[in-house]
Amino acid sequence: MQALQLTLDDSAGNIALDEALLEQAEHFGDRDQRGDIVPNEAGTAPEVFRLWEPRKTIVVLGRSSPLEREVNLEYCERNNIDIVRRCSGGATIVTGPGCLMYAVLLDYRKREPLRMLENAHHFVMEQTRLAIAKIGINVTMQGTSDLTLGDRKFSGNSLRCKRNWLVYHGTILCDFDTADISKCLGTPIRQPEYRLGRTHDEFLTTLPCRVEDLRPALLEQWGANSEMADWPEQLTRKLVDDKYSRDEWTYKVR
Repeated sequence: MQALQLTLDDSAGNIALDEALLEQAEHFGDRDQRGDIVPNEAGTAPEVFRLWEPRKTIVVLGRSSPLEREVNLEYCERNNIDIVRRCSGGATIVTGPGCLMYAVLLDYRKREPLRMLENAHHFVMEQTRLAIAKIGINVTMQGTSDLTLGDRKFSGNSLRCKRNWLVYHGTILCDFDTADISKCLGTPIRQPEYRLGRTHDEFLTTLPCRVEDLRPALLEQWGANSEMADWPEQLTRKLVDDKYSRDEWTYKVR
């Protein structure tokens, strides 16, 4: 597996890059006359583990999250907080400096059991749990795709699937001010049973570690031993221009 430790300057680009990795892998190989990637069954892309840390606070909507119900738009606009929509499902999240973001690109043809969503969630979160255990912190999996310290959540996760590939990505709150979350977000529409109706401030917590403590443990757990030299920069920019920077994607559910 290859490692990609890359944070782009713009919020939309960072979110688009995860989808670009998925699209490049799914259509690895040829390009048409316009330069767009086209399917090529003969090609095989590498699996990738990406780590990045936002340089500013960002609100990230799930693919079908209703912005008007989940986001305090007035507060975000007043405080110059970027709002972007990701390609995967799940609820809206808030990230920023001190929150380690990860994405893992996995090949179904090598990992057939992961086609079942429950297996995919369990497999990836178990790797994260084991990596955190390497630095002496014991955490548990709860709900559909949460990692918790005690009964409080510090990591939310989601995935996007194609025919041969999936990208699984999420957040790990470390040295992060969780008070920003309650200011940016309203009460989520869907809640896991173990939340018991708690507010964001009551429900969320952070890991007692620094982002830099966790990075090497995650890379080791995933066996991401070589750096990805050729990340899909052109495709990322195309996705930003055609999708992630457009209001019709961010502010409306399609």
